[in-house]
This record gives sequence, C-alpha cells and structure tokens, in this order.
Amino acid sequence: MANSKWQVDAAHSHITFTVKHMMISKVRGSFSKFDAEIDADPENLTGASISFNIEVPSIDTDNEDRDNHLRSADFFDAEQYPEIRFKSTEIRQTADGEYDVKGDLTIKGTTKQVVFEAEYGGRATNPWGQEVVAFEAEGKINRKDFGLTWNQALETGGVLVGEDVKLKIELEATAGQPDTAEAEEESL
Repeated sequence: MANSKWQVDAAHSHITFTVKHMMISKVRGSFSKFDAEIDADPENLTGASISFNIEVPSIDTDNEDRDNHLRSADFFDAEQYPEIRFKSTEIRQTADGEYDVKGDLTIKGTTKQVVFEAEYGGRATNPWGQEVVAFEAEGKINRKDFGLTWNQALETGGVLVGEDVKLKIELEATAGQPDTAEAEEESL
C-alpha cells in the first residue's frame, strides 16, 4: 500500500506526560494544542515520515500556578520557545504492529535523539465514511538534557521534581491524500 497523508483528529488524540513529585508521587499533565504531519502506510510504518509540533503554552496539569511556572523561564520559557518539535529519522519494526520510532526532539532550543515505542491500534471507518487509524507511542526523556533544570531540594533529602519524564501519545488520524510520487510509482 502507498503512503498516505493522515490528518490528526485532535478531539480524539492526546499528548500527556508524567514526572515524579517529591520523589514519592506523580504529577500528570497534557498539551491541548498540537498538530502533526504523518505520511505513512499505517500497516507498515517503516517508510513513514512523522512530525509533531506541540504548543508549549497549552500545557495543563490541573493547577494554574504550576502551569504558569512551567511556562516560565524556570522550565519551558514558553515566550522564547513556544513549540516542542519532533521529527522521525528512522522507524524500525520490532513485532507485528509494534515499532521503535527514532527521531529528533527539540525542547527549549535543544535537539536530542529519542526513541518512542509505538503500537498500531488498527483501522476503522467512522460514521462519515472516512478511514481512521490509531496509534499509541511511549517514551522517556531526562528533562535536564533539554535545559529544564529547575529544582528545589527537600528538607528530608531528595528533590521536588524528578528528572525522568514519561511521554505518551495517543493518536487518531483520518485519511488524507495519497503521496502522489508513490501513488504514481505504484500505478506504473
């Protein structure tokens, strides 16, 4: 099957994160505004091109004071760096419907290579006759690698905010137009 362009359905997609708080519990958050460019055969992602842009000011941890602190120069510096970007560089199949998606992640002006473990959720047709696919991807980064170094020591030892951040992407997308170069090649 030829690669096709897929449009992210933001109402049915989520980008979330989890980080340790006070070394004993977790804080969860999400980004409500993002877009993606996906050019893929969903049943064989090895030849896909995937990129994401996340709007940092859309961060939401269910606490306005914390969200404002995360937007500040102590963390994301959203005024100077309003986007988090990801661009795939290599996709390797690890099992049936499972992939390692390697790519460049840019946060706060720093780009590092990361790997997401992705799983194809399947294909369906929505009530309006559009083809729909779903994916889930998970990864982990060290926030300090991206210049997110703010922390506070605790009297009892340890720190307020953990270094490791777990990222999760749940994505639903609708079919767009086939990649014309590959479609023409297949028709020959």
